[in-house]
Amino acid sequence: MQDTDPTPASRIASLTDWLRLESARGVGLRTAHQLLAAFGSPRAIFQAGHDALAAHLGPALARALHAPPSQATRTLIDTTLAWLASPSHHVLALGDVAYPQALANIPDPPLLLYIRGRIDLLARPALAIVGSRNATVQGKANASAFAGALSDAGVCVVSGLALGIDAAAHEGALRGTGSTIAVVGTGADLFYPARNRALAERIANEGCIVSEYALGTPPTSGNFPRRNRIISGLSSGVLVIEAAAQSGSLITARVAAEQGREVFALPGSIHAPLAKGCHQLIRDGARLVETVKEVLEAMQVSPLASVPATSSTNALPTESACTELLAQLGHEPLDVDELLERLDTNISQLSMGLLALEMAGMIERLPGGKVQRIHI
Repeated sequence: MQDTDPTPASRIASLTDWLRLESARGVGLRTAHQLLAAFGSPRAIFQAGHDALAAHLGPALARALHAPPSQATRTLIDTTLAWLASPSHHVLALGDVAYPQALANIPDPPLLLYIRGRIDLLARPALAIVGSRNATVQGKANASAFAGALSDAGVCVVSGLALGIDAAAHEGALRGTGSTIAVVGTGADLFYPARNRALAERIANEGCIVSEYALGTPPTSGNFPRRNRIISGLSSGVLVIEAAAQSGSLITARVAAEQGREVFALPGSIHAPLAKGCHQLIRDGARLVETVKEVLEAMQVSPLASVPATSSTNALPTESACTELLAQLGHEPLDVDELLERLDTNISQLSMGLLALEMAGMIERLPGGKVQRIHI
């Protein structure tokens, strides 16, 4: 399905054929895959005779494919070619050398990927981090800390640019060398949600924005569950941090399992509503994880594979740092923002310290994202 002629004119013609196929009325993704399996390429589909197409589609759709492109399709082609004039804009067709092989192997890979930013990130080891849009302060701190440490280890963090856990994961990953990929449910030329516009622009400059939707596609409710298969398809596994019992993150986890990806879940308090989805995943066979090291070991990535010598994001907190953290907790529950105000540290180090103390049985997490020291 890849055009072997490297000339610009040939590439433009090939992309035009892909855009015609994708926008053909009555031809959905499943039908397009059936046609590609039968004929090999969009060019061959459009050159096939009516009877050959009708054997797969029926006469009405065969006639539609033989018809000249509509005005809307011609406008889409012109818009896409103009968008591609930017060196940071790319469109990859299924079968292109740079098309991610892991994504190509899922049952229903996108025909086209619209990419804004660093296309090289698509070839890196990747892990998806997803979770609640209405995340707690602690949940966002955990997402940021895990993403930052994974990125420092050379792992690209994939998420969906939603509010809450997604945004925190992207922000954490941008601090490291692995960077981040945002899979969006709109055209790659749009910014959604508006509150994450600044983050999206930063990802477009330092990371990578990916969409299967044509340029100008607005956000609709059906787009986002559909894009979840791309989030998991680009990744070796999916880590869920905070999810309610009925959560879109559980859809991503289910799709990941169907694709043969590892599913990880961060546990929480039995009293916390946003822990119930993670606990359900664990009951269903997801791997319970409490540290970044556990995730890296499961991915068979060395924590020191590509960590800069000066990086401390993935370093374990020192004994003195844990002692100071315990002293600040005292007897009353505190949230992360209060602890940050009291301690000379950053969100990643604080979250790793809290994880270490929780593993040691010295603190407990409470509803509302607060933590409390356990006095024995």
